[in-house]
Amino acid sequence: MTGTVAGFVGALTGLGGAVVITPVLSLLFGVPIEYAAGASLVATIATSSGAAVAYIKDGIVNLKIGMSLEIATTIGAIIGSFLAAAVYANNLAYIIFIIFGAVLLSSLYPTIKKGYGHKRTRTDWSTDVFQMKGVYYDKATKKRVKYAGSRWHIGESIMFVAGTISGLLGVGSGVLKVLALDSAMRLPIKVSTATSDFMIGVTAVTGSAIYWALGYIQPMLVAPVIVGVLLGAYFGTKTMQADGSSQLRSIFVIVLAIVAVEMILRGIGVA
Repeated sequence: MTGTVAGFVGALTGLGGAVVITPVLSLLFGVPIEYAAGASLVATIATSSGAAVAYIKDGIVNLKIGMSLEIATTIGAIIGSFLAAAVYANNLAYIIFIIFGAVLLSSLYPTIKKGYGHKRTRTDWSTDVFQMKGVYYDKATKKRVKYAGSRWHIGESIMFVAGTISGLLGVGSGVLKVLALDSAMRLPIKVSTATSDFMIGVTAVTGSAIYWALGYIQPMLVAPVIVGVLLGAYFGTKTMQADGSSQLRSIFVIVLAIVAVEMILRGIGVA
C-alpha cells in the first residue's frame, strides 16, 4: 500500500516516491533511516521507470534536456552518497531527519505551483545550443503546446545540488529538479514534471549502487515496495496527463507539510 501511494504521488508530481516511502518506513514502521533511504532509492528507480515510459511515449519528456543535465546530478549523487555513509557511521542520523524535513517543506512550492499554467517565450544562447525546444500534445486542453527553455547553466547548477541531496537522503530529489526545469529553465510544468520523472531514475541508480555496497539496501524490504510503486506510478501518469488532479494535490500538500514537521521534530528529539 505504501509503495502504491508513493508511486502515484511520485509520478503525479515529479518529486519521486521517496517523499512518501522514507517518512512512512522510518516514522510509522520504525525502520532505521539508512535502510528506509536505501529502499526509497531503489523504489525511486521503479517510479521513474514506470512514469518515464508513459511520458516518453506521449512525447512530454524532453530527452535532450534531461540527458544534458544528468552529468551534474550523477556527480552530485556520488558525493551525497559518501556524505550519507559518513553521517550514519558517526551516529548522526538525526541530521538526516532534519534535512529531509526541510526538503519536504521546500517541495511544497513546486507541488502547489503545478496547478497553474504559464506561457514563457524568453530564450537565450542555451536555447539553441542545447536544443531546448519542443512540442507536446496536452490531453487536458486538447491542444499542441510549443515551448522553448533557457538558462541551462542555472539549471545545471541546481541539478548538482539535487544530485547531492539525492545521495545524502536516498531520494530522487525531484523537488529541486522540477524547480530547476520549471522556474530556472522556464519550461512548461508538465514538461518539467515528466522530464524530472525521467531524470530521477538515473540519479537514483548512481546512489543506490553505493548504498548497496554499504549494506543499506535490504532486498526483503525493497521487493514489496517496488511492486506497489510500479502500480502507483502507472495511475499517477494517467492522472497527471488528464487534468493534473488539483484536489488530490491540495490533500497531498497538507499531508506533506505534516510529515515534514514530524521529520524535523524527530530529528531534534521531540517525540
